Amino acid sequence: MADQENREYTLLEIWRGNAYSAQKSQQESNRFWARYFEIEKGIYEKILAEPDVVVEGTVKELAEKYGIDVLVMVGFLDGINDSLKNPNPIETMTEDTVVNLGYDRELLYKNMVEAKAEWLYNLEAWKTLIPSEERRKELYKEQKSSHTIVKGKKVGRNDPCPCGSGKKYKYCCGR
Repeated sequence: MADQENREYTLLEIWRGNAYSAQKSQQESNRFWARYFEIEKGIYEKILAEPDVVVEGTVKELAEKYGIDVLVMVGFLDGINDSLKNPNPIETMTEDTVVNLGYDRELLYKNMVEAKAEWLYNLEAWKTLIPSEERRKELYKEQKSSHTIVKGKKVGRNDPCPCGSGKKYKYCCGR
């Protein structure tokens, strides 16, 4: 128990502790996330405006570049990490860890859809990054349907057994 109290928390643990704190009221939590989402949108607008520039620097440098707190930058890095071509070591990063925001356009778009972040996947920049509206719709549908479970037709008792034995289901695998 004493070991847990004396250990240093990683930046990611501190961010998640603040972001998902059980001590916050619903109203405080809503205000926190509304502020965060505005900041996040601003960063994405800047990053997506220059798609061929790979943003790189220490966590602290990027926080300064975007005019935000280091922990908010950690939250942003946590959110974008699954969309990066080379994920950052977010579990162990410090303020001095060099990170890279080289993202995969289609994967980032799909992950924004997955997160139900309309304020992000509807950004004007997507019209330049993925110019085809049909392709954006296709990516949207792919992501939405990736969690849809399609059940096969139910086998009736008197139907031929799906195992291929030639017997009725009730006399074969349906026993």
